[in-house]
Amino acid sequence: MTGTTKNCVVVIGVGMTGLSVVNYLLRKGGDIDIKVIDTQMVRQGSVQLPSEVELHAGGWNMNWLLNANQIIVSPGVALATPELKEAAAKGIEIIGDIELFARDVSVPVIGVTGSNGKSTVTSLVGEMAKTAGINVGVGGNIGFAALDMLMNDHALYILELSSFQLETTLSLDLAAAVFLNFSEDHMNRYIGMGDYHDAKLRIYLQAALAVWNQDDTKTMPVEHANAIRFGLTDGEYTLTLRDGFEWLTANDEQIMPVSDILLVGRHNVANCLAAMAAADAVGIERIAQCAAIRQYRGLPHRCQKVLEQDGVLWVNDSKATNLASTLAALNGIRRDGKLHLMVGGDGKGANFVSLKPVLEKLNVTLYCFGCNGQSFSALVERPVVVETLQQAMDIAAKDAVSGDMVLLSPACASFDQFLNCMVRGDTFAAYASVAVSKKHEDRS
Repeated sequence: MTGTTKNCVVVIGVGMTGLSVVNYLLRKGGDIDIKVIDTQMVRQGSVQLPSEVELHAGGWNMNWLLNANQIIVSPGVALATPELKEAAAKGIEIIGDIELFARDVSVPVIGVTGSNGKSTVTSLVGEMAKTAGINVGVGGNIGFAALDMLMNDHALYILELSSFQLETTLSLDLAAAVFLNFSEDHMNRYIGMGDYHDAKLRIYLQAALAVWNQDDTKTMPVEHANAIRFGLTDGEYTLTLRDGFEWLTANDEQIMPVSDILLVGRHNVANCLAAMAAADAVGIERIAQCAAIRQYRGLPHRCQKVLEQDGVLWVNDSKATNLASTLAALNGIRRDGKLHLMVGGDGKGANFVSLKPVLEKLNVTLYCFGCNGQSFSALVERPVVVETLQQAMDIAAKDAVSGDMVLLSPACASFDQFLNCMVRGDTFAAYASVAVSKKHEDRS
């Protein structure tokens, strides 16, 4: 940086988020020198960086870091990383892409976080807005990078926000901040549950309205002046009975029967209540909310039915990357026959013992795969322990009979064997018919 007066910005990470930051900074223009660091070994030609942006790959460049005016870090890199702590100690500003977005956006924004269900609620509120004819951008931790969406003339943004993104966000003025639930996750990143919880609570900073879960008091905002509750048992957005049927109810007004919801499971009833509260905060018409709820079939890789053959139902819940998501799936799906449940992958330091009492109540065969598959083996008496997901599917296909369900709900991240949870889910969906065909070939 010697000999130049340019403002030096160092971007950490060359994935989707990092590239969106670089492109955003180039669009903004000005006298700026952009440099990119990625600790993984990547080559300049293998990424979509403009030729004028210098890349340092395969490790840290402390000269760049310590001479930067600003560091913009991708969510996957922890602020506790020693190299970043050294830069922070020098007084260098370290922020994330959502903070850049916050400093630029001029229309209402809804933020959604939680250990489970945030993708569903984010996309459902987006569908409500689209049904109402609103030009809405849906992204953040799901779909499009937040900064890329600023290129479009959106009248409203719905952002899924992870704890990692919230750590580096200071000034996001949310029209509504939704905190769905809280449970153990990412213990390989945080010092403990308190550290993780503090990161999640940051969603309420600057928010005009805090929307929290009456059935999970860990989501309660601390001293927020304007807060409302949703919940299955109580809250401004809750359930009431009429003529023996449950109704979604908002501020004592019965809106629509629960039986109209296409999504499966009690957790998704709560998700609909949270989505209604967020939609009300930005004036989305009630008729559009109800129409979206009646039509919304959920996200790929989230309790997605991929095959039903010989009376056996195969369900892809690959987005269940933590224990809470798997528990929600088990509570939401019903089947008369045996459940063939596939768990495992990268456990992120979690303890899965709370799954044991739930499994004891089910007619279940547990298939444990991946690098932390053994962590589940003590939860049932006769687990099936294999190395890969495909091996588990082959065995399940042979053993499953009409009325059974084969469910991939891993409670773990996918990075030990797959690029991401979507690739894991696609593998499950594509291989299901192959596994069934093998079964028929073996019998013929």
